[in-house]
Amino acid sequence: MLHDSRNRFEIMNNKKIVTALSHVAAWVCFFFLPYLVFFPRLREFSMSEHMLATIICNNIFLVFFYYLNTLVLIPRLMVHERWLWYILSVAVCLAVFLYAPRAIATLFVQPEYIYQNNAFVRNPAFTGTPRMTRPPRWRPRTAADPYNTVLFLLVFAFGTCISITQRWLKTEQTRKETENEKLNTELSFLKSQVNPHFFFNTLNNIYSLAVVRSERTAPAVMKLSSIMRYILTETERDLVPLHNEVDFIHNFIELQQVRLTDKVKLDFAVEGSIDDMLIAPLVFIPFVENAFKYGVSTKETSSIDIRIHTEEKKIFFTCVNYIVSSENNLTENTGIGINNVKRRLELMYPGKHILVTKEENRYYTVHLEITT
Repeated sequence: MLHDSRNRFEIMNNKKIVTALSHVAAWVCFFFLPYLVFFPRLREFSMSEHMLATIICNNIFLVFFYYLNTLVLIPRLMVHERWLWYILSVAVCLAVFLYAPRAIATLFVQPEYIYQNNAFVRNPAFTGTPRMTRPPRWRPRTAADPYNTVLFLLVFAFGTCISITQRWLKTEQTRKETENEKLNTELSFLKSQVNPHFFFNTLNNIYSLAVVRSERTAPAVMKLSSIMRYILTETERDLVPLHNEVDFIHNFIELQQVRLTDKVKLDFAVEGSIDDMLIAPLVFIPFVENAFKYGVSTKETSSIDIRIHTEEKKIFFTCVNYIVSSENNLTENTGIGINNVKRRLELMYPGKHILVTKEENRYYTVHLEITT
């Protein structure tokens, strides 16, 4: 357990490091891509220290507003649909971004030239060493020019899209985890229903042997012990080897044979390779149980035919039994076992199984096809 906790801690740390590095790489690409695109023109472009300071301040404010939006405004305002407060917050952030960076840059570095009367003139407040030998030829942009506005809105929109996408993915992951947990809980409950239903019928058979003091009682108890061992050790898993399930059915049939007479014709056959295939445990036994429950009689001739056939990744199960006397008609069946296995098939093999049951000419047929 300590080792697992340590591994989870290391995975979380690695994930945080990767996330941080990806953020750094994204910002580096965002800030330097324009300069790489227009690199040939930069040789003819002279940049003052004030302009450089302004660009640095702009970038710092962009980073600050990006994380302010994704970590504060979206979780506290947008997620809770407080749209008016969110829009006002964005407007305030935009106003700050348009005027604050240049003002802060001016506090540290004075511009070499200022724009007055439609021309650049020497700034009397500048006392440093000039980097620009002559006034710039281009007209300066105002603080609230469209370029800065578009840049700010672009960063905000990008952050909003990323945050919404991450929240949607997290919600989907949580929904799937909840759904899987619900399915696992339901499957565990359905498995727990199989055992009592199975033992109820089997113990009734052994009880009937004990009442007449049959010498077959002891072997029947041993068979039941073997079956119980299988249920306790194998059915905890979602899938078991098919040959184990076939052995289990064979033991069950042998246990049922202790009460059969010559009037019952029984046939159990397995065709195809079953060594490398997996199946959900106890998925066939409810149908086999029903066959013995409604297809066995001491008064009239009856038959039970059970077949398991495999082809590539498909398993075919067929069970046909003659319906004896009307008092045991299938319509009176409570359906605990059958309804149980139907639900398990829906959960374990969604879209990968075909179950057909029919009653015709006093024969009840079950055909189940499973794609593994």
